[in-house]
Amino acid sequence: MKILVLGAAAGGGLPQWNCGCPNCEDARAGRLTPSGQSSLAVSADGSHWSILNASPDIRSQMQTCAALHPRSLRDTPVASVLLTNGDIDHIAGLLSLREQTPFTLFATAEIHGVLEQNRVFDAVSHDKVARREIALEASFELHPGLNAMLFAVPGKVPLFMEGETVQTDLVGEQTVGVRLSDGRKTAYYIPGCAHVPDDLLKRLQDADQLFFDGTLWDDDEMIRSGTGIKTGQRMGHISVSGPDGSIERLRGLSAAKTFIHINNTNPIWRPDSAERAYVLEHGWQVAADGQETTL
Repeated sequence: MKILVLGAAAGGGLPQWNCGCPNCEDARAGRLTPSGQSSLAVSADGSHWSILNASPDIRSQMQTCAALHPRSLRDTPVASVLLTNGDIDHIAGLLSLREQTPFTLFATAEIHGVLEQNRVFDAVSHDKVARREIALEASFELHPGLNAMLFAVPGKVPLFMEGETVQTDLVGEQTVGVRLSDGRKTAYYIPGCAHVPDDLLKRLQDADQLFFDGTLWDDDEMIRSGTGIKTGQRMGHISVSGPDGSIERLRGLSAAKTFIHINNTNPIWRPDSAERAYVLEHGWQVAADGQETTL
């Protein structure tokens, strides 16, 4: 199984267009490597590929990834796209895939419902793009030789669907993780997760590779940095650090572990930071655009 990181950042990317935080300023100046918004490409055979989450940066992500280039006049090696939630940073890229080339779009019924409620996504032709509803805990084929299964993780509805009251630890079809297997190795992709319950920890015991939500270093990071008014928990994301953070909760896993969906304010972007050193010391990697993993 081959896995390519198309984008490592959370919504807005690094640098974010309207952000002057130190990380974004350093990314603009070339002192930090810029990153697109969270997405993976995965293949069981190096010929067929599936994209996990279609970020707004998908056009440039595919342009810089030779494995995803057309092989003839009108063609794509992308057999399918899979969505893990209805957030803008995971669905907006579908609009860049509207040029009448077939692929299969996999998602839960609830996530498909988000697309159906927004008529702009009708531009992605139903005649060319087969929309398949996937039930939780049901194995299905993403492309020949690569099986997947979706499972619920704690999360919330997309920002543009929030009402006056927001539950940030919903468990259902609105936020899912993905288990990937080629029959030999197993990988998991969980770019959004509000906390790690015991049943999720148990599920991940068979992982050879885990890509996991690394949005914020700690819960009040955006408030403290002056870049926002919400905590990580309010946004539906677990912190990297702390007694209930992902490093501590997942420390018993034998899998190779990589943080992805990293907010522009997160200090783990900085190679010389104490936070990055802490992550590495505890057996984690920080995803980077273009990173390749072979299992």
